[in-house]
Amino acid sequence: MDTLALGPSWMDPEQLIESFGLLGILIVVFAESGLLIGFFLPGDSVLFTAGLLVSTDQYLHYPLWLVAVLIVVAAVLGDQVGYLFGRRVGPALFNRPDSRLFKQENVEKAKEFFDKHGAQSLVLARFVPIVRTFTPIIAGVCGMPYRAFVTYNVLGGVLWGAGVTLLGAALGKVDFVYEHIELMLVGIVLLSVIPIGIEYLRARRNNRRGGDGQAAASRPASGQGRHARR
Repeated sequence: MDTLALGPSWMDPEQLIESFGLLGILIVVFAESGLLIGFFLPGDSVLFTAGLLVSTDQYLHYPLWLVAVLIVVAAVLGDQVGYLFGRRVGPALFNRPDSRLFKQENVEKAKEFFDKHGAQSLVLARFVPIVRTFTPIIAGVCGMPYRAFVTYNVLGGVLWGAGVTLLGAALGKVDFVYEHIELMLVGIVLLSVIPIGIEYLRARRNNRRGGDGQAAASRPASGQGRHARR
């Protein structure tokens, strides 16, 4: 089964799993779930490929239920670390300067997502790359009650971690999917960035409306203009 490289070779899901096995999957899931440096990792593709490889008994010779459970645990623990980091850093995170692996823009997007969806963002963000890395951190910064955080964290970890893995296992038994895994991975990437694209277009439209409104407000009324010229 040859997969299409979507980036550096070490980010190719099948090659990553072939090289590091189940441990590599768990590290990717943990890091992408709540570590600032994990936002670029291909979590969705890795989970889907993991399920597919388990169903076809390649590289991962473990029971599917065990792989799914361990992935959920890694996802929940990753968000937990992100939340505690956010509680410790606090609002200072919004003043942190940009670096090679940190962009203030990503924090602002996650903050907007959290403000819009509240506690449910911990579940929804699981399916949105980049946002899923920063949302638990923002929850900690904003002082979200710990009990509520744990509830939504576990729910999101199960739906995303086990859900995408089981989807890969189910579709992996379909000949077309198995023979065209590279197309499936590209499709997953495209689907995962759709929410980001929608939010970007919506924000751009709102900014445009706000700019038009300010421009209209700054123009004097026609009567006022004539009065001023007298």
